[in-house]
Order: sequence, then structure tokens, then C-alpha cells
Amino acid sequence: MSLKEYTRKRDFRETAEPKALRGKIERHRYVIQKHAASHLHYDFRLEVEGVLKSWAVPKGMPFKKGEKRLAVQVEDHPVSYIHFEGTIPKGQYGGGTVMVWDEGLFSATVESPLKELGKGKLHFSLSGRKLHGDWYLVQLRGSKQWLLIKGGADLKPISKTLDDTSALSGKTMAQLSANGAVWQSTPRPLETSFKAKLRAKIPKPKTLPVTFIEPMKARLAESPAHGGDWIYEIKFDGFRALAFTNGDDVRLLSRNEKDFGNKFPEIVEAMAALNIDDAVMDGEIVALNEKGVSSFQLLQAFELGEKRPSIYYYVFDLLRLKGKDLRGQPLMERKSQLEQVLKKQSGLIRYSASLGENAPQLLKQAERLGLEGLIGKRKDSIYQPGRRSGAWIKLKLHHEQEFVIGGFTNPEGSRQHFGALMLGFYKGKKLQFCGKVGTGFDEKVLKILYSQFEGIPRDGCPFANLPEKRSGHFGAGVTAAEMKRCHWVKPQMVCQIKFSEWTRDEKLRQPVFLGLREDKDAGEVVRETPE
Repeated sequence: MSLKEYTRKRDFRETAEPKALRGKIERHRYVIQKHAASHLHYDFRLEVEGVLKSWAVPKGMPFKKGEKRLAVQVEDHPVSYIHFEGTIPKGQYGGGTVMVWDEGLFSATVESPLKELGKGKLHFSLSGRKLHGDWYLVQLRGSKQWLLIKGGADLKPISKTLDDTSALSGKTMAQLSANGAVWQSTPRPLETSFKAKLRAKIPKPKTLPVTFIEPMKARLAESPAHGGDWIYEIKFDGFRALAFTNGDDVRLLSRNEKDFGNKFPEIVEAMAALNIDDAVMDGEIVALNEKGVSSFQLLQAFELGEKRPSIYYYVFDLLRLKGKDLRGQPLMERKSQLEQVLKKQSGLIRYSASLGENAPQLLKQAERLGLEGLIGKRKDSIYQPGRRSGAWIKLKLHHEQEFVIGGFTNPEGSRQHFGALMLGFYKGKKLQFCGKVGTGFDEKVLKILYSQFEGIPRDGCPFANLPEKRSGHFGAGVTAAEMKRCHWVKPQMVCQIKFSEWTRDEKLRQPVFLGLREDKDAGEVVRETPE
């Protein structure tokens, strides 16, 4: 694979397109660029062995299973082209406006995508900001013409608004063309990008109501609170999210202020349709299984493009409405106003109502239904941002919490990429090793996690309590000899783990990997204990 053809076609004194440099680290990324040259088309690119294998797709990506689109193979591009967006000068090759329409990771069903492409076919999956699912590339009789075919399940078509919104900057094609500038650096933070996207959608200037509000937290409790001053709600198994709305201007932020707008655009659009002025809501984004129960594993599968479950935003609190701060009002008054506001909600936005006051009976019902647990709240509780005051409690029916990934072991047998993840939690400022998890992964998850680990390697062990003198009673111990066979990463990634119990030496029994938690910072992860 050569970039000579790419270089031959361009005058880098005139165009700000990136120069021809091969990538050193294989990350299995993809990008789709909307390109208004002599004819509007979409450029589809896969990162394969240091370059971007590229196709021009005149009619864009197919969304319905079995649907076919012509894809004309063009010259390989440098991997730095993934973040190229802006205007190519007229008179230059491909002159016109380029938008980063979508970006993410891809995984092939074979070990070597390059060899498979050489045979004239490739089956792959995309996991990006807009696209999730399976597609095929099939070459037509050895020519540069290919067919891009949708595999797997149907994918909901992209809305007109999202089709004209950059996944990198949030700008429209018209804005990129008018600006005339080109960006070749790494993507801007999602928060900034999404503000730009929203400004592009609104004809007159508006401002979002307030700065970020850290969500109120619940204490872990062993048993329900006494007395009749409490109500109980479903404990959802999803992503905590705050919605900041001002008419059709909406921002959806995680509990650690990461932007969820590109991850869940359908929720943003549904909130915008409600047209609620100057409000802040607190809730949880969930994926529901066939029984209507929230599932974090299903939510992870949705993000990876493996499944397309129903996604909803369950709203349980109202912090601000029409410019009025409601945080000092009693909970029941806030919920009453919230219920009225959401009377006209769309199907994706749902009001999370109280289940009642009889906690023992509700816990039995929750267990029968397979729920994660209940959240108990004092009826008169005010909203205390960032605090775990005890006015809200969580009653868990299963052992499940977040842990920090500090390393991984080598794969064994037929497994590829890695064997088990090394998990820990913080005690003060020290990361405490608490076990290894080797179940809960499929091939796609193994591959995606491993590609992320390649970008955050670490020379030494991050765990303060390793090595251990001998292996633990349940195989969780890591001796100095075993550490030599481990691979360490910077303790930045957080994952959700289900397990049967804690051992006396603070290790996990029977842990199962559920998914990554981008909505929680690693430094906040501690062992959850009832208070």
C-alpha cells in the first residue's frame, strides 16, 4: 500500500490537506466524510495497516438490510485524514467542502482485513457516533467498483438535522463552506462541538439556563429506611444524565460532564421536541430488554452496534423550570411539577414515578421482575448537588459496581487479544487491586478494549498492594512471578462489574464484565459499602 498516488494528486502549497505519512499504531478506526466536490458524495475510509483504504459512495451509507450502494475505490489516504474537515480550494483535486460526517471504530470478522479486501470482500461492523451495525464490501469483477451492502438488522435512517451535522465540530456544511478554514488537529471536546451543533439549528441566539450541576448521589444501604416519610423508585441500570433545555436548544451531559449528545442523538431530538424553556432535569438513559427491564449489558451492546434495543430517558427530578431554581423545594413538589411538564413527552422521554412507600413489599416485586434494586428518597428532601447526604439511599438486589482497569493478562487457548482484566478501586489516593475478570466478553469487545489499551500503556504496575505473597483462595492473587506476565495500562478506564460477593481480603468472587463506564472518572471509584 502506497500513498504516492495521494501525494501526486495534491499540491500541498495550495491545499491544507494532511501530507502523506503512514500511521504507526493500528487502531481500527473509520471515518465517513461528506464531500461537496463536483458532485455531493460520501467518502468511506477504513484504517488498515497504516493507511485509510477509501471508497467514494455517491448515495451514502445503506441502512436497510440487504440494501446495496455503489462504492468506487479511490487512492489510499493517510490516517491523519480522519480528522480533516473544512474546504479544499477550487482547482485542487476534490475541491469543495469536507465534513467529518461520522467516525468511530470498526471490527472485521477476519484477522487480516487487508487480505480479505485483496480477495474482493470484507464483512465488518461499525461502532461510531451515528452508525452501529454490520456491512459488507464486495468487489465487482476485479474493478475499482464495489458494492457496499447493509448486513444484520435494519438501522434507523439518520434525520436531516443529524445528516447535516459534523461529528467533529458540530457545524453544518453551509457553515464549513462559509468559514473556509480547515481543521487537521484532534477533535474538539464534545461539549464544545455539541454547542456548535445546537447553535446551527437555532435561528436566533439563545443561551442554556445554567452551568453544569453535579447530580445528587444516593448512599448504599443494607435495609430500607424506617418511617413513612420515604418514597421508592426503580433503580435503573444505565447512564445517569442531566438534560439542560432552553426551547429546542438541548444539552445532555453525564454525571462527570461528558457530552451524551452525539452518543444518544435520538434522546436530544426528543427533548428538543418538548420545547421546554430554561429547565434542568435529572434522569437515566437506559436500554430495555424484552421484559421492559433496564440492562447495562444491552446498553453496551447498543454502543458497540451489536444490537439495536429500545433506548429511553427516564426523568426522575426537576431542578429548574422557566428560569426558577427548584433545588430548594421538597422532592414531592419537584416531582409534581415534573409530571406536569412531561405530560406531552414523546415515547423516548418518560417520567419515573414513585412506586410507593412499602419498601419490603416493593423489594420482593423488584426481585421477581429482575430489577437491579430501588432508590429510596425522603419526601421532603431538597436537591443537594454532588452530595451523598443520606436523604437518598440505594437498595441493591445484586452486587454490582464500577472498577478501574489497571492492566490485563495474556490470552489462553483460542481466545485472542487478552485473557482477563486487572481490576481495582481507590483507597485514598492509592489504587487497590481487587481481582481479575475474564468473563462477559465477546470477540468484538475483546478487540475494541485491546485497541484502547494500546493507546494507554504503562511501564509499571499501578496497584499499590501488588505483588502478593501467594495466590488468593479464589485465584485472584497476583505474585511477583505472575506480574511479569501482566501488561499494565494507565488507570483511566472504568468498567461495570457484577459479582457474587466480596472476600475477607477484599477480592471479588465470580466477577462478570458488563461494559465500560465513560460517565465516571477513575479517581472517584471506591469500594461501595453500606452506611
